[in-house]
Amino acid sequence: MSELTPLRESLLRHLADGQFHSGEQLGEALNVSRAAVSKHVQALKGLGLDVYSVSGKGYRLAVPLQLLDPARLAHALAPAQVEVVPVIGSTNQYWLESVERLNKGDVCLAECQTSGRGRRGRSWVSPFGGQLIMSLYWRLEQGMAAAMGLSLVVGIAAVEALENAGFAGVELKWPNDLYLNGRKLAGILVEMSGTAGGPCHLVIGMGLNLVLPESEQERITQPWAELAELGEISDRNGLVIALINGWQQALLRFEQEGIAGFRERWNRLDYFNGKPVRVLMGEQEVQGTARGIDDQGALLLELESGEVKRYLGGEISLRGNNRE
Repeated sequence: MSELTPLRESLLRHLADGQFHSGEQLGEALNVSRAAVSKHVQALKGLGLDVYSVSGKGYRLAVPLQLLDPARLAHALAPAQVEVVPVIGSTNQYWLESVERLNKGDVCLAECQTSGRGRRGRSWVSPFGGQLIMSLYWRLEQGMAAAMGLSLVVGIAAVEALENAGFAGVELKWPNDLYLNGRKLAGILVEMSGTAGGPCHLVIGMGLNLVLPESEQERITQPWAELAELGEISDRNGLVIALINGWQQALLRFEQEGIAGFRERWNRLDYFNGKPVRVLMGEQEVQGTARGIDDQGALLLELESGEVKRYLGGEISLRGNNRE
């Protein structure tokens, strides 16, 4: 994975409009040779960017790029601290290592992750600028037990923020995935630390697919979706602001009501609600019909006998009953 040096970041800002820029023009703007421009363009490709060249025209991005705007984000999300790190290993890991200096609601954003991760240690493909990659710090004074169901609340808030921004049709998969037409649009990872009797430190991370470059699509090993399927993404920074504001408001309410106050909102958005599913727990598999969640955020499964079983926490995986 290439490094995004200040010169390469400047080159990318010139190319972000999706128009052709000649090597000569770029060299003059950056005060480097045309050969150096070519070398740095190759480095940008190493970040997962689709940059191509046409003889006589120059270089252009296959898709225009809306880069994160640290000044706008900091102003809109104040008093929260907003840190934008263009290329990072993992926003969650960085924020977990920073909790001693963070305040509730502080946000870390990246254009590209090199070591993004999901549940059960899975990797998360993060091409430069093709996603929203963000982590938010939160603190629960009541301790770790009070965090039960929090990842579900984060998912609800994300879907509702997207709806309000004009992107309707996104659903939820228990406990922490956003789905679009049965394919994964975003993953949420909540990580926590704390001591018995002390506050719970939470880092809430999400990777949301916006527009994925063709060069990166084949690396994804599960059915995936991108937000661009629902319409043009005209304001990427505005989407960040809407999502973070939605998270913060939902988390404040969660502190007062717990997951019970969100049950109906989850069940409205539950992709699997009323559908035949398989619940996987290690080697064990149980089949039934999904019936949403209960007041503790547990997955409800109606068995063929009519009995309703509840599943909460642990290494539980939910699948549609189609053997895929």
